[in-house]
Amino acid sequence: MKLVISKQAIENNQLDKVEEISGEKIYRCYQCGRCSAGCPMVEAMDITPNQVIHMLQIGDPEVLTAKAPWLCAACHTCDVRCPHGIDISRIMEAIRLLSLRRNEDFLAPDSLPGEVYEEMPQIALVAAFRKFTA
Repeated sequence: MKLVISKQAIENNQLDKVEEISGEKIYRCYQCGRCSAGCPMVEAMDITPNQVIHMLQIGDPEVLTAKAPWLCAACHTCDVRCPHGIDISRIMEAIRLLSLRRNEDFLAPDSLPGEVYEEMPQIALVAAFRKFTA
């Protein structure tokens, strides 16, 4: 007997992992858009916070390659505005963790010019490398 794993099963596994890491129930979101309306970083994002949630709900694997979770400032404005109290910044952090578990580096130390190391505070560099490297 051949075991066949459907695409839907793989996508549901992704949702389960995000819910497990974040502790949030993704299906509680009913797409009111208040999170996106209050987000200070939404102009720089490729997809809005409520679209991130929607992509998770429908099982779109492209959410792991989106730039929006990496641009999230974790300011919790979305959490305050959410009528269900969903902590979207925790969901964004969970997506970042899942992306990093795929061992993809989003920042290469060799690609930075030398003056960055001289001008930036050391704590900022350490934080950037922790956030953007696997």
